[in-house]
Amino acid sequence: MKGVSKVATFLRNNPGYLKWGKQKLAEKFNVDVDIIIKAKREAAFEENTLDVVLPHEISEREWEEFQAFKLAKDRRSLKPSRKLPKPYEGGDPHKVLVIGDIHEPFSRKGYLEFCRWVQEEKNCGTVVFIGDIIDNHYSSYHETETNAMGADDELEAAIAKVQEWHKVFPVAYVTIGNHDRMAFRKAKSSGVSSKWVRDYDEVLGTPNWSFVEEVEIDGVNYNHGEGGTARTKMKNELQSQVQGHIHTQAYVEYSTGKHYIIFGMQVGCGVDDSAYAMAYGKNFKKSTISCGVVENGRDAQVIPMDLELWQH
Repeated sequence: MKGVSKVATFLRNNPGYLKWGKQKLAEKFNVDVDIIIKAKREAAFEENTLDVVLPHEISEREWEEFQAFKLAKDRRSLKPSRKLPKPYEGGDPHKVLVIGDIHEPFSRKGYLEFCRWVQEEKNCGTVVFIGDIIDNHYSSYHETETNAMGADDELEAAIAKVQEWHKVFPVAYVTIGNHDRMAFRKAKSSGVSSKWVRDYDEVLGTPNWSFVEEVEIDGVNYNHGEGGTARTKMKNELQSQVQGHIHTQAYVEYSTGKHYIIFGMQVGCGVDDSAYAMAYGKNFKKSTISCGVVENGRDAQVIPMDLELWQH
């Protein structure tokens, strides 16, 4: 078929593109999807990059069956590989554990266990994920890594990791981050009604997680933080603010007046800087790995994670 050999040659020389979806490759080369299917098959056969050896001639039905088998195998490999801590029952509802951006499936090893330890240590009965619980690297508006997972694989991996968080923290607020809403943004930019896009908890399988733009607890506003720093919003709104979004900042700053005392908290994050999805920040400051605790809407604390202790 015209064009197959040219595309196959490109894929052999650039094997990272074999992970791209066939529709995306078809758009890249401006060819039919059938050409991409045959070119990927040819390139994969000659480079021996598939899990099984395929003959040069294979029916479309057999190829689809193989793809389905491979996807099922990949999904089985995403099952939790470690014993998770049990949920912390009880706790004071006026003591809030704030979990930083985790960008699954690219969170820092040990960060889940660290947050669970802080929850019990501080007797926190309320949990807030400050946003960007999934990364959506493949759907980013910025350049993606050529060796990155495809859209389906990344989402499946993210769901599997989020399921671990849900098992440990079964009830929580999630302030929606810019990475979380990527599917909605893509739908909007493509002219697709948001009614066609499923809700977060349905996609991620997280009943009892409340996805909100912001939430107020004991007079404190919790939001992802896309509009600026916590200290700036605190001064503008004259209300205590807790935010994420900025991976390299973790602090609590108080502001006092004659009749008030308020604070701004940046909680840091829980991402793995070595992951390919975080490559955009390799020349900047390293992420601050920490979480936050707010007691009675007044006492705020950022707690840094001991990386040597929790990553082993």
